[in-house]
Amino acid sequence: MRKDSRWLTSVNKMAGDSWLSDYDVCARLGQEIMEKINERNKHNRTSSSYTKLSAQVRVSMKQFSGDLGKLRQNLMRASSSYHITQREVERRQLQLDGLTTKEKQMEQAFRNERGGETRQSLLGNRGTDTFASSDPWGMNEDPDNFRGVANNEIQAQQQDIIREQDQGLEALSNVIARQKMMAVDIGNEVDNQNELIDDITDHTDRTGERLIKETSHIKIVDRKSNTCGYWIAIVLLFIAIIVIVAVPYNKKP
Repeated sequence: MRKDSRWLTSVNKMAGDSWLSDYDVCARLGQEIMEKINERNKHNRTSSSYTKLSAQVRVSMKQFSGDLGKLRQNLMRASSSYHITQREVERRQLQLDGLTTKEKQMEQAFRNERGGETRQSLLGNRGTDTFASSDPWGMNEDPDNFRGVANNEIQAQQQDIIREQDQGLEALSNVIARQKMMAVDIGNEVDNQNELIDDITDHTDRTGERLIKETSHIKIVDRKSNTCGYWIAIVLLFIAIIVIVAVPYNKKP
């Protein structure tokens, strides 16, 4: 199985698949973090070396979590676009599950909640020489679930896993389809509302123009009404003057 894994790694690298190379970088970073944690726990908590290593581990663990999240996203993107086979997706998912487990173990070791027991559990009860080996986490070993199991049983387990994943994907597809329909309905409603808003805006503009015209007409009528009053007064005075001039003034004898 190790030879098959190395062969798949070389094939995927030649095909331009960078996921496995990113996975190897993330796994090596995890090994470095574990080594730093083990080295830090050898120092006194109040020492400067302990503080310095703790700061380095925090930064590295944050980077490890980010790299692990990117690996998950890239795997989901590759599986949805069918760039890799379903069997390869399952194999990579098992690798991600292993890194996720190791991440929790790193956090527990970093907090040093159980002291020596935590370090022994991280070492897998193999002694302190584990970190000196080329594979401190046992990434290259076969999973415990597949040890001592016949090939037909492994195939049956894989088929069960595939069926469960198919059911999950089908449920997810239904949810996405419903969300798409809801998004389409919302988009149509927004378009209708935009049309109504455009109509209201047009009516408002026309009403504003009419108000401006009517206001100008009122001002003109107001000016004319004031001028008309003056002319009436002038005419009345002119008539009064004519009457006074025309009517003779009768003097008494």
